[in-house]
Amino acid sequence: MEMRRGAFQFGYWWIHVTWAGTIVHKVSFSRTGEEADIPLQLRQYLNGKVNGISPLTSVALESDYPYSKIYREVSKIPYGITKTYSEIAEITKTNPRLVGNAMKRNPTPLIIPCHRVVAKEGIGGFTPDIEIKKSLLLMEQKFSKSLNLS
Repeated sequence: MEMRRGAFQFGYWWIHVTWAGTIVHKVSFSRTGEEADIPLQLRQYLNGKVNGISPLTSVALESDYPYSKIYREVSKIPYGITKTYSEIAEITKTNPRLVGNAMKRNPTPLIIPCHRVVAKEGIGGFTPDIEIKKSLLLMEQKFSKSLNLS
């Protein structure tokens, strides 16, 4: 299957996506970009129109990928809901610091919704800018209320 690349503007950021079929290989953020096709489900999600991105999936969910166990658990966090690093660590029988490292190295944010993982006291981190995480959580919070998902 042919590897494709595209970009979509989300606020002040450009979201760059590399995918083949329904498998997303990379999602990254930058201050620059040029509009190019991205998967429809992701475009709709970023416009606040849908609460899921199915059938898209991440290459990082494959069992031989580093942190795949953590990524699979994070992928189960429902739209509009957050869990703490500690909660994910407890479920995956690891520690919160390792969960944080996995989130920082997540090759496909949005597909594996690392923005839904927060600190016990506060929002936690997000690379490259915490404002992206805040915007995504706010968008999900507003949309989940309008759909009566909360």
